[in-house]
Amino acid sequence: MAPADDPAAGYAQRIEGLEERVEGLEALLEGLQDAVDREAVRRGKQIEALEAKTEPGEVTRALSRDARERGI
Repeated sequence: MAPADDPAAGYAQRIEGLEERVEGLEALLEGLQDAVDREAVRRGKQIEALEAKTEPGEVTRALSRDARERGI
C-alpha cells in the first residue's frame, strides 16, 4: 500500500490541520476575552465617574458653581 493510500496518514493530516485551526481559534478567543475585559473595565470607570457626578452633594455644588458663574 502506498503512503498516499494509507487512511491513517490522511487522518493524521486532518487531525494536524484541525489542531492548528483550534489553536488559532483559541488565540482569537483569548484576544476577544481580553478586549471584552478591557471594555468592561473602561465602562465600569465611566459608570463610576457618572455616579460620582450625580451624587446629591456634587449636583448641589455644580448648580451653585453654575449660578455663581452666570451671576444668578
